[in-house]
Amino acid sequence: MLKKLFPGRISWPEVIIFAVATALMTAAFLISPIFENTSFQRMGVYLEAWIFFAVLIMANCQKPLESALKTFVFFLVSQPLIYLFQVPFSAMGWGLFGYYRTWFIWTLFTFPMAFVGWYITKKNWLSLLILSRVLVFLAYTALDAARFTASHFPRLLVTALFCLGQMVLYLWAFTPKPLQKLLGLAVPLALAAVVLLQRTAAVEVDCAVFFPDYPVFSESAVVTEDSDSLTLAVEPRDDGAMLRVHATAYGDTDFTVTDGGTTYDYTLQIRLDDGGVTVNVVKR
Repeated sequence: MLKKLFPGRISWPEVIIFAVATALMTAAFLISPIFENTSFQRMGVYLEAWIFFAVLIMANCQKPLESALKTFVFFLVSQPLIYLFQVPFSAMGWGLFGYYRTWFIWTLFTFPMAFVGWYITKKNWLSLLILSRVLVFLAYTALDAARFTASHFPRLLVTALFCLGQMVLYLWAFTPKPLQKLLGLAVPLALAAVVLLQRTAAVEVDCAVFFPDYPVFSESAVVTEDSDSLTLAVEPRDDGAMLRVHATAYGDTDFTVTDGGTTYDYTLQIRLDDGGVTVNVVKR
């Protein structure tokens, strides 16, 4: 399997074909409703799949400059094509390319990163050092996805297994010593677990969200809630009031807004899911 994945050479035509194929596949995952909220749809938003593609190219080049050039061109071709393939199927049309800016910045970084990344092929302690940041990222993503899968099975199970599989693959392919493999697996998983526990335990939400019925409150509107972890305030606006939220815990909390002689009943929902922290106001 390693010889098939890392034969040690990849031609320029193969890089271009690979870029077009991955772009087409990613666009299909983003367009098709069947992949909505799945690990496959993440390919168009998150980095884990693109790390794998980058490593495949880097490890199949003969020189660091070749690695940098081919990886850079791969991303330069694939990323805009993803948006181009989606344009006919999206209500945003050409406006989709507004999201390309972030991926273009990442594309620029691929040149120096792939130049350095090529040295993982030396298969020594330097390889492990270069891989360390990627391994920590993959470990965190795997554990975070597994945490979500535990409460929403089987969602993100593929993401968790894919990231863990990448860790094992890279350590098996680029670190020859058992100690290197052990450290490369155990240390990132331990660090990721600590960070994930701190992130899950420590909640600090400070934001403003629209009310669902777009009410127009006066400056004298008063918010009433019964929670030690919440501070709520109404921000009146001509186009519909907003709720200023400062929270230190997840969960659903009922609250009321009294304006003059009228009382409005709402529920504030603060939740942690695969996309991060979400804050919503629901009318009761």
